[in-house]
Amino acid sequence: MFNLEEYTTVAERIKMFRQMHPMGRIITQLINDNPIYIVFKCELYRDDEDTRPFSTGYAKEVIAERGVNRDFALENCETSSIGIACKNADIGTEKHSISREEAAKVKAKNEKPAPKPFAEKLADKITVEKEDDPWTTKEVHPAPSAADAVALVQEVLGGVKMDKDIPNCRNCHDHKPMSWRTGVSAKTNKPWANFSCFACKDVIWYNLAPDGTWKAREGQ
Repeated sequence: MFNLEEYTTVAERIKMFRQMHPMGRIITQLINDNPIYIVFKCELYRDDEDTRPFSTGYAKEVIAERGVNRDFALENCETSSIGIACKNADIGTEKHSISREEAAKVKAKNEKPAPKPFAEKLADKITVEKEDDPWTTKEVHPAPSAADAVALVQEVLGGVKMDKDIPNCRNCHDHKPMSWRTGVSAKTNKPWANFSCFACKDVIWYNLAPDGTWKAREGQ
């Protein structure tokens, strides 16, 4: 578990560098700057007479749509490159090798909630909000693969079987296959399902039989 107090900040490392090398130089260079990510390089010199750096550090920051990296990705990247160059020079590594800023990034990444399994996402998305309004649906994200999609849909539906194959629309002139929808009634708390056509709103309702199969309601 991260305790950020156990890590030195980049500011502390810069101060240590100045104390160790009063005539030293810290030179940063923007290596890459595009709408997606930024890369900075930092070079450390012990004094004015050095022609080559004794330590270097590179840092990369991805530009985000929100959070600190939306507005300050450039500044964060430059700061990180200095911290890494100091780390490579063994400056400020008495507590831990990485800087507090770097540790905060790792901590935030590790504490980010794990994404839901696709089966859970599909179960959340496939449910129709109202039994009498089958057109109010939620968006579903693409499956990792076609095979995964089939397996996950079967898992979400509980492995139940229908008493016939997917029907074509009875009203549309091109008779395209209808879409399968399922949910739980807010009124009766019972599962329901239907085949529906988005174009003409033709609906074939199904009930869940005691044997675990979906049976089309009579009189449709």
